[in-house]
Amino acid sequence: MKLGKVEFCHFLQILALFLCLSGMNQAELTRSRSKPYFQSGRTRTKRSWVWNQFFVLEEYMGTDPLYVGKLHSDVDKGDGSIKYILSGEGASSIFIIDENTGDIHATKRLDREEQAYYTLRAQALDRLTNKPVEPESEFVIKIQDINDNEPKFLDGPYTAGVPEMSPVGTSVVQVTATDADDPTYGNSARVVYSILQGQPYFSVEPKTGVIKTALPNMDREAKDQYLLVIQAKDMVGQNGGLSGTTSVTVTLTDVNDNPPRFPRRSYQYNVPESLPVASVVARIKAADADVGPNAEMEYKIVDGDGLGVFKISVDKDTQEGIITIQKELDFEAKTSYTLRIEAANMHVDPRFLSLGPFSDMTTVKIIVEDVDEPPVFTSRLYSMVVSEAAKVGTIIGTVAAHDPDASNSPVRYSIDRNTDLERYFNIDANSGVITTAKSLDRETNAVHNITVLAMESQNPAQIGRGYVAITILDINDNAPEFAMEYETTVCENAQPGQVIQKITAIDKDDPPNGHQFYFSLTAEAANNHNFTLQDNKDNTATVLTKRNGFRRQEQSVFYLPIFIVDSGSPSLSSTNTLTIRVCDCDADGIAQTCNAEAYILPAGLSTGALIAILACVLTLLVLVLLIVTMRRRKKEPLIFDEERDIRENIVRYDDEGGGEEDTEAFDMAALRNLNIMRDTKTRRDVTPEIQFLSRPTFKSIPDNVIFREFIWERLKEADVDPCAPPYDSLQTYAFEGNGSVAESLSSLDSISSNSDQNYDYLSDWGPRFKRLADMYGTGPDCLYS
Repeated sequence: MKLGKVEFCHFLQILALFLCLSGMNQAELTRSRSKPYFQSGRTRTKRSWVWNQFFVLEEYMGTDPLYVGKLHSDVDKGDGSIKYILSGEGASSIFIIDENTGDIHATKRLDREEQAYYTLRAQALDRLTNKPVEPESEFVIKIQDINDNEPKFLDGPYTAGVPEMSPVGTSVVQVTATDADDPTYGNSARVVYSILQGQPYFSVEPKTGVIKTALPNMDREAKDQYLLVIQAKDMVGQNGGLSGTTSVTVTLTDVNDNPPRFPRRSYQYNVPESLPVASVVARIKAADADVGPNAEMEYKIVDGDGLGVFKISVDKDTQEGIITIQKELDFEAKTSYTLRIEAANMHVDPRFLSLGPFSDMTTVKIIVEDVDEPPVFTSRLYSMVVSEAAKVGTIIGTVAAHDPDASNSPVRYSIDRNTDLERYFNIDANSGVITTAKSLDRETNAVHNITVLAMESQNPAQIGRGYVAITILDINDNAPEFAMEYETTVCENAQPGQVIQKITAIDKDDPPNGHQFYFSLTAEAANNHNFTLQDNKDNTATVLTKRNGFRRQEQSVFYLPIFIVDSGSPSLSSTNTLTIRVCDCDADGIAQTCNAEAYILPAGLSTGALIAILACVLTLLVLVLLIVTMRRRKKEPLIFDEERDIRENIVRYDDEGGGEEDTEAFDMAALRNLNIMRDTKTRRDVTPEIQFLSRPTFKSIPDNVIFREFIWERLKEADVDPCAPPYDSLQTYAFEGNGSVAESLSSLDSISSNSDQNYDYLSDWGPRFKRLADMYGTGPDCLYS
């Protein structure tokens, strides 16, 4: 079989290593044949059972166990009397020993990267006595490394960034590969780096793995991302070494190396003159190949005739320049505007100033288009005044509006009635003169704000609005009055000249120089002997007593008319009545009781008497309710036996006769309230068999017992009668009882065969009873023989 160059080199390396270590693996220890010697005080024996370490190659692929080494003791004479034993890590599972020869073999494939060495213990025993002939000794089997692991990039794949236009040799990122082989033995773990993909833009340091730029002036706008493939190879990169690769994605980050440029040298936009203020007229944008902060721009109007009419701002998201209106446009005043606009980068990199100015200029022309505009008032707000005494039709003022268009259409005026709901004002449709339509009252509404509409005669849809503020001037048309409702009291023990109330006045009018009120008593009250009034000359007045000894029993309330005059022109006056109550006061002059009822109640009823009367009425009502309740309980029927299912069904007939069929003549509750307990009960939901019950013969017992027994027997018959309704019904029976001398006269049982009655004596009673005697007699001439 032919071997390649790489395989042949590996084979030579393994063979040389095996031959070098074979002598070391023969760890035969020879027991010294010299006898031990003795020294005074201690004994010293020369050891012949000492172990070092064994070596064995990893990744053995043979079919036979791999020979590791040999254990031997000088005591072993080769006659099989010595037995060798192996213990420790991997004993019996990985490493086995021939107990006769001491040869050690590895039975499994070993991997140094999993475990680099094994610690075992060896012992030689006498085969017959099984006693040790040598002390237990510890030794190490070390796994010899081979190059069986390729380098690996544990952190890959990598991503990195580097600024565009970076100089050659700018560090980008460092990659690192690790090799699991033994770094202390040979070159199996010595790695070198190389670049397989990414030239000529980038390079890599062979020993450190640092990736650097290899070309200058790499432009992000031309290509912003590169994919690199980096290789790490062991054995110092020599042939036969193992290798691993990883990818590195390098992104060029942006720098401000591109100035902004307008795509066009001039722009033109048309806008209607009716466009509201703050509306957007146009959006322009200067192109910039950079991104992010490097593309941020600012716009400004540097020249033109629209500096005060338009303004420009920047949209932070799109970096557009937004042109908006600052003032209203008027086609009749100016039909076009020209603006010179500059766009400049906000963040300029000084390294790239040589690429040119990082700003640009353009011209924007704005054409104003004519539209049909509504009429315009000469003033935005008109201020007018009118006296509240003005008569209907008084002229207040005039408003004026005109059509700003070239046609100058006539204008008609009207008032927006939503602002003049009470229709206080009118306006002349042609002249714009505003007049009063109703009487005005300043105290109701001091200022009227109305809206005047001006519409074109040719196009009524075009409506302009003007605002008018009409102030109502005051006149003295309201008389003064008390400022509040006074509650004035005077003590029974008040002294003459004592102040009992201080009063003030108010006036709804609003004179320019303020109010001035004058107080006095009316002519009829000026000479009263109880109270007097003093004007304090400060729009207040004081009420004083003129005597003492007020008594509630004589008069509990006084009414004092007070005359108040204002200072208006002409002056107005009013009479206001002050109510003064006489009260019982304590020592400090504080009113306690002001009513006269304490003196009136003894003639009538006191509060306590009224409470007593109400209590008596309530007691009587309770007694009446108790009596009514007791009577209702007496009328209730007696308690029935709960075990009996008793239901009444009173049947009415439209016959006029009473007799035995009169069911209303009986108290059913009394008939059914029996004290006799019956054990026999029949189910009423089951139809009983037909039975013919013979009438029982009653003995001479008390009538109430007889009737009770008779009724119960008939109830039993009705219960078992298949033709009877499934509920109780009132039935009458032709039984009159017994105990009479003549006994029963009923003929119901007269003809029965078992009757013990004898009616022969009827023939002896005379001709009146002959008919009965013939019917019931037993003679040969009986009708029913």
